[in-house]
Amino acid sequence: MNYKTIAEQIFLAGVESVLPDRLITNEMSLRDNCLQIGHLSFSLETIENIYVIGAGKACAMMGAEVEKILGDRITEGHIVVKYGYSCKLKYIEVSEAGHPVPDSNGLRATRTILKIAEMASWNDLVICLLSGGGSSLLSDIPEGSSLKDIIKVTDLLVNSGACIKEINAVRKHLSVVKGGHLARVVYPATLVNLILSDVPGDPLDVIASGPTVPDPTSFQQALTVLTTFDLTESVPVGILQFLNEGAAGNRPETPKTGDPVFEKTFNILVGSNRMALEAAKCKALEFNINAVIIDDQLQGDASTIAEYLVETSNKFKSDKNEVKPVCLLFGGETTVKMTGKGLGGRNQHLALLSAFQLKNYPGITILSAGTDGTDGPTAVAGAVVDSDTFPTALSKNVDPEKYLTEFDSYHFFKKVGGHITTGPTMTNVMDIIVVIVE
Repeated sequence: MNYKTIAEQIFLAGVESVLPDRLITNEMSLRDNCLQIGHLSFSLETIENIYVIGAGKACAMMGAEVEKILGDRITEGHIVVKYGYSCKLKYIEVSEAGHPVPDSNGLRATRTILKIAEMASWNDLVICLLSGGGSSLLSDIPEGSSLKDIIKVTDLLVNSGACIKEINAVRKHLSVVKGGHLARVVYPATLVNLILSDVPGDPLDVIASGPTVPDPTSFQQALTVLTTFDLTESVPVGILQFLNEGAAGNRPETPKTGDPVFEKTFNILVGSNRMALEAAKCKALEFNINAVIIDDQLQGDASTIAEYLVETSNKFKSDKNEVKPVCLLFGGETTVKMTGKGLGGRNQHLALLSAFQLKNYPGITILSAGTDGTDGPTAVAGAVVDSDTFPTALSKNVDPEKYLTEFDSYHFFKKVGGHITTGPTMTNVMDIIVVIVE
């Protein structure tokens, strides 16, 4: 058996299970002028206008399914997606913008989305589609700052080693759309949000920086994140001043639990990493490979996680009572603190770290890839390695340690092989790690 190929097929089965067309049709239907969204029912006879807004990598395909159901009943709509994640829609406009670093297209799309949100009144229904990437794509600039400032602080946060919860605590306090603010703008219209999770544990206030959810964080917590990761001296002066003014009570906080703006807001989780792992498990069983979901909330530094993966794999390998081959499944997002100037992403970096660990452990294959089809600023989803990866690199005069030190995992796998390439998948439920123990 070629376990690298099998690991890739298991990963792809997980991705297929969380494609937006399937997720939306599971939650939304229209029959006899009655619109059903999750547990909610709406008589279209009582609704004056239906608006569709949203942000995230999966939103174009989510919007396509909403259009199939509602058609010309949609009054107006606008969503923003990452470059390359768009599709042609008839009733909803689609903008493409920068991710993970925001750009001017994101600013323009966000202004349009806010205008639509402001149009909505008491008898209107606003359907908001949110998925991973929404934090960058819903872009605005705090008073006294510039797009250049927002780009810099985003870049600093993404490469600091901070987790997504910490990063988004800062983002929410530099915005008038994130952190529950979008719900404030939509009120008093009814707001139904269909959310695809890309955050461990599926906390709704963190996904896409929680634009439709009460925000439990504060300006002071945002400042603490900057201090914790030694970013205070590096962030632009205007950004730091804005956060300090907020912490001093001179700027309004994000909406909290109990705020009346959430009275007509409903948040529905339509897809998660766990759903993808369950489908991946079923695929492994099709190959007559025993399968176990170990963790769907994997977090932490990539180097620590690599050690954990190999340690866990060896425990299963040495356990005589465990049926083998066995597929161990993990989901979540690791973090990487960049100190080199190479090209890669957290999945390729984790795979390269794992290759170092595996060189003395034959019979273990590890694949790490993003369900969105892109890993960091690269056009690949991730990489797959085993005990042959390290010696193969040396035979090609490629020094793995050099590429690891320079954080240049992309070029390592380009020379040695092992890349997982899917192209844009139009969905996003974090990363999947597939480990096969022979």
